[in-house]
Amino acid sequence: MQDLHAAARRCLDAVDPGEKVRLTFDTFARLQAGELAATESGPAAEPIRLPGRPERPRLVSTRDLKQRGLGTPEGRIALVHAIAHIEFNAIDLAWDAVYRFRGKPDAYYLDWASCANDEARHFMMLQGRLGELGHAYGDFDAHNGLWEMAEKTAHSDTARMALVPRVLEARGLDVTPGMMERLRHQKDERTVAILEVILREEVAHVAAGTRWFHWCCARDGIEPEATFATLLNDYMNGSLRGPFNLEARREAGFSESELAWLVTL
Repeated sequence: MQDLHAAARRCLDAVDPGEKVRLTFDTFARLQAGELAATESGPAAEPIRLPGRPERPRLVSTRDLKQRGLGTPEGRIALVHAIAHIEFNAIDLAWDAVYRFRGKPDAYYLDWASCANDEARHFMMLQGRLGELGHAYGDFDAHNGLWEMAEKTAHSDTARMALVPRVLEARGLDVTPGMMERLRHQKDERTVAILEVILREEVAHVAAGTRWFHWCCARDGIEPEATFATLLNDYMNGSLRGPFNLEARREAGFSESELAWLVTL
């Protein structure tokens, strides 16, 4: 039996996107086959650092990203690239959740390895779509906001579960339906079909965040909704932008009282 944490580290360290995807698919398959397990005998998790990344895309601050209208061909391609970048980052976010946080139930590691596998598949679909549109991943600048939140929450599994899947990834649940509608107006049904798959599967990823956030709160004897509000205030100044996809968030485990609170922010 080989160590799942070490396998997750190899996925994180892979620089080439194709290699990261290949290792992700292989690692998840081996975990499902019972060839990998999370053990306590290996080395402790290293301090968080940047995962393996290709030289491109160039990472810039969000304010330096060029704004392109979705009504233009270049704007639609840039949107596909931006979503591909999110999915590429999400592979590393899921593997870091496996690598960094030790002593969890087997179901925790299976959940996040499964998420990594999904994100790798999403990335491949979007990379293929970019190719159809005459471009490749790396052709546009991108930002590092998702991984920056991973760095900020590396010390706390509770904060990580609250803020990465239930805030940053949940934002995708909110904005994707609107993007799909605008793309339909542009007759881009090929991209819409990909986003439909991603939206459906991202609900389960946010639900995993909810499930393990509640698990962490139960372990520590703290109330989940009050803790979520406190973490949101501490890390994001209590600010979330609506509108919110309430139906998808319900499916992902948000309570009615949480949803009522969110729409007041």
